[in-house]
Order: sequence, then structure tokens, then C-alpha cells
Amino acid sequence: MSDIRIIAVANQKGGVGKTTTAINLATALAAVGKQVLVVDFDPQGNASTGLGIPRSDRGIGSYDVLFGDVTLEQAAIPSSVPNLAIVTSSVDLSGAEIELVGAPRREFRLRDVVTRSQVAYDYVLIDCPPALGLLTLNALVAADAVLVPLQCEFYALEGLSHLVRTIERVRRAFNPQLEIQGVVLTMFDKRNNLSDMVAADVRGFFGEKVYQTVIPRNVKVSEAPSHGKPVLIYDLRCPGAQAYVHLAGELLKRERTRMVA
Repeated sequence: MSDIRIIAVANQKGGVGKTTTAINLATALAAVGKQVLVVDFDPQGNASTGLGIPRSDRGIGSYDVLFGDVTLEQAAIPSSVPNLAIVTSSVDLSGAEIELVGAPRREFRLRDVVTRSQVAYDYVLIDCPPALGLLTLNALVAADAVLVPLQCEFYALEGLSHLVRTIERVRRAFNPQLEIQGVVLTMFDKRNNLSDMVAADVRGFFGEKVYQTVIPRNVKVSEAPSHGKPVLIYDLRCPGAQAYVHLAGELLKRERTRMVA
């Protein structure tokens, strides 16, 4: 398992393009031959929907991984995208926050499963729920790094500072290796001065951690999930899909630099 790179895609704010980033980044990585697993850790199950998995096909999933002594390889099912599998979410996950409160090793449940799994993935992307509860905590404890999608809006930095404090606490208490892999600016509207101002603020605060690639507001990106497809499959030529292709290239470049260092 040591060669697997586990990245939690997290932001406690909803509607920032978190799931969209998780499934499209996963698709772009799979397209260049990486073996990728998406773990849908959000009770809403949007990543499962976005990869075209009907609710009727969501049997063993992330709830069972946490509570049912199920390994990642038992829970993973193939998506329609070659090289890309998913551990689906179900409505059962809604009660997981409460069940985890009294569970033994409650912060380490996901990490324990990852440790004993025998799967040969290059990347595992965990799509976290839009909250800093025990599900997100499990993802952060299991992960090597955090990828933060950040919507270009007025309150963006305020929410981000709260997430950064949480990551610091997790690093100190549970997972000293945890790092911020990068910050991705999403829903960027080049006609809107506010987008430029937010981007400049975030780059001023995080410097090199912020990806050069920005994800634009794009109607095709919004339409794709209703067709059960990542936007890279739905319309590869649209600006949103092309942005995720560039983002994947930038991520892989960072990963190569990290491995050399």
C-alpha cells in the first residue's frame, strides 16, 4: 500500500466544486493510464451519481468499509471510465457521524481499512462531505495530502483558514505526514472582477500551493452529472473539461517533483 497516494478532496463549504473536481481529476488521471479509486465519502452520494452508478447498483460501499469489516477491493466497483473504480456512498452513510462517536478508533477507521487493503491503485481520491465532522476527519487521518477546491467568492478565504486550522490539528494529533497538496480555484468567472480579486488574495496567502490552472464557470460542467458522466466524457472540448486536463497535468508534475525531493 505504500505506493498509493491518498488525496482527500475537502472543503467544509458546500457548492465549491468539490465533487466535480474529485471525479474529473480522477477521470483525467485515469486517462493517462493511472489506476484510480474514488471513495465517495459524502452521504449525498454525488460522486457516485456523477460517475453514472445507479442507486440500485450501490451495494457494498463506504459505510460498509467503515463499519462492516469490508476491504477497499471488496467495496470498489468499476466505473464506465477505464482505470477508474469507485467505492460508492449510500443513504446509510448519513448515520455514520453519530455511529462513529462511540466507535473504537473512531478517527482511524478508514486508515485501518486502507492499511490492510491489497489493491494496486496509483491514486485514491476521497470525496469528503461539506463539513468538518468525523467522516472528513477519517479521510484526513487516512490521507497523505489534501486538495482544496475553493470557489472564487467573497468569503472564500474565511472558510479556508478554518480548514487549514483543522488540517494543522489533524497533523499534530493523528497524522504528522498530512500536507496541503494544493488549492484549486473553481467557478472562476473572468468577466467578474471579484474572481480576480479572490484569486489574487488566495495566491498571496498560499503562494505556490495554489494551482496555476483555474476551473472556469462552465455550463457543460454543470450539465455533466445529470448524464452520469464526468465532463471529460460528456464534452472533452469544453473549457471546463480542458481545465481539468490541465489540472491533472499540473498535479502529476507536482507529484513527480515531490518524489524526486
